[in-house]
Amino acid sequence: MPDLDFQVEGAEAAPYAEAPLLNLKLRVVNRVAGEAIHSVMLRCQIMIEAIRRRYSESEAAGLKDLFSEPNQWSRTLRSTLWTSSSVIVPSFTDSVIVDLPAPCTFDFNVAATKYFAALQSGDAPLLLLFNGTIFYMAESGALQVTQIPWEKEARYRLPVRAWREMMDIYYPNSAWLCLRRDVFERLYRYKTHRGIPTFEQALERVIPDVSEEMKEPKIEGLNTKETIH
Repeated sequence: MPDLDFQVEGAEAAPYAEAPLLNLKLRVVNRVAGEAIHSVMLRCQIMIEAIRRRYSESEAAGLKDLFSEPNQWSRTLRSTLWTSSSVIVPSFTDSVIVDLPAPCTFDFNVAATKYFAALQSGDAPLLLLFNGTIFYMAESGALQVTQIPWEKEARYRLPVRAWREMMDIYYPNSAWLCLRRDVFERLYRYKTHRGIPTFEQALERVIPDVSEEMKEPKIEGLNTKETIH
């Protein structure tokens, strides 16, 4: 009976996908020497093990929205689900490398995006949890089926550079933000009423510099020189 192990050996951006996509180079090894694997229907949950990394002051500031202040991290810093994935592993005997797709988003309402965007260098600690179905050939030549045990997992430290380079391919010099419809409509009316050419310029008008925010008092929860109507 097959006994599969998994190891991630690298990661690279998929340049022509419809949405941001990282391919994790996953090596699948059958510890039963010489046994023929017909195929594997492999499923995977990819977790971010945030506690397995040290963070600079600026990174900690970027993670405040996720985990609160660093002095609270003993109870707030925890593993976060990044994404789920699946792949069909083709036939092999001893080992094979397949691309495990990791769908990504640049939506800053998503926890994983906030986490990766806050990191400036180094790597992100990942935990991959596997399950699925193995189809293999018995000694008699008959096709057999067995399940991947729940305890099968692998760890990988994803270079932050790989995630940033992928986002630069899909969103060069830009970021993606999903707004509630009524908020967008207020911003749109503000933009058109004042004849502002772009949404970026409209936001620059209503969002003060950080230095100004530190000096000026907040009024009714907002610290802007103009109000969106």
